[in-house]
Amino acid sequence: MTYLKELFGQVVSSLLRNKLRSVLTMAGIAWGVASMVLIVAMGDGFKVGQRDRLRQLGENVVIVFPGRTEKQAGGRRAGRRIRLDYDDVRDIRAECFLVRYAIAELQNSVKAVTPFNAGRFSVMGVEPLYSQIRSIPVDRGRFLVDQDNDSAARVAVLGDNVRKQLFGERPVAPGASVALNGLAFRIVGLMPPKTQNSSYNGLDSDKIYIPYSTMVRDAPLADENFHPGIVSDLVYVPASLDGWKAAREQVLRVLGRNHRFDPDDTGATFIWDTVENAQLVDTIFTSMTVFLGAIAVVTLTLGGVGVMNIMLVTVAERTHEIGLRKALGATRRRILADFLLEGILLAGLSGLGGWFGAYGLAGAVNRLPKQEMFGGLPVSGTTTAIAFAALGIVAVASALWPAWRAASLTPVEALRYER
Repeated sequence: MTYLKELFGQVVSSLLRNKLRSVLTMAGIAWGVASMVLIVAMGDGFKVGQRDRLRQLGENVVIVFPGRTEKQAGGRRAGRRIRLDYDDVRDIRAECFLVRYAIAELQNSVKAVTPFNAGRFSVMGVEPLYSQIRSIPVDRGRFLVDQDNDSAARVAVLGDNVRKQLFGERPVAPGASVALNGLAFRIVGLMPPKTQNSSYNGLDSDKIYIPYSTMVRDAPLADENFHPGIVSDLVYVPASLDGWKAAREQVLRVLGRNHRFDPDDTGATFIWDTVENAQLVDTIFTSMTVFLGAIAVVTLTLGGVGVMNIMLVTVAERTHEIGLRKALGATRRRILADFLLEGILLAGLSGLGGWFGAYGLAGAVNRLPKQEMFGGLPVSGTTTAIAFAALGIVAVASALWPAWRAASLTPVEALRYER
């Protein structure tokens, strides 16, 4: 403890003797650490924001849309239109062991009428599992259940914007009725307001959800080629994030076999893979963070040069003291350790101040209302470890030469030194 007090006293004495240079050096070290912490936290915040944006669709969902073939395969010409159907869903569930869930979507437009207002809305025929895969919240009532789909019940879940247009500010509860294309449907669930800036077939709040089997019977697509079983698109979730590519290959093999197209034909289907998108976004922000973090390291290094200058001045000012200590028996290793620890302590105190400043600023930002696509400034343990590891390297590197120089002085030349 006494040794640490003496060491701290030496650091304070060095700072007081070199006031201006000391202030600039400590500011450089502090800013280098703070900028590194804030830059990494900012990159993490944007990654969190992008993941939250994609999570509005669902957790790791992949949407498969039908397209037109670009290659000849299975004795069929190129340019054929592919129409996905419910048999594809059954086969994916049965054969693709790398797929956790698979569901179908059937989308159409219907006229909805209540005693208060009317409008045309997008209606989705889906299965009960849809609400979990596609993140469809319900705050009043419930979402569709298996019994609704098995019996083709005329029940509906309304998006918040649909409710507002059909009922205005009037109170609505599950059990109320709405006419869809002239058929009476019972409302079983109402969605809360949902913030969403990413979609592929419209905002969820603008839709009406009914059972898939009911949709096939009561609101089929107005397409001369439509027949029961055709779906608008497929949605699946890979069993693991590590196996998302292999899961996609399994799905395409099944679809290619069922519809006689080459699984490598990129035109036969269009795939929106949120897992791939999330990894791409992570890569982009990680690259940006590394680049900007390198700039922060340069700033930190410049602060380390300042520490080296202060320690060189300190060695020059204390040359007589070094000579006297060596004459009294101080070893070279002890002198090296003393000056090395002084430099490290100087840099460490500056860096610690920078970290506390960055942490305080991040905390203030995180208390503000969250913005879209930005998850705040999360300062993780990994970020702190990286910052202090870089600080430690710079501190040792900047203090090593002055300490080595001090330790290399002989008692005779040190006592004869004149400033």
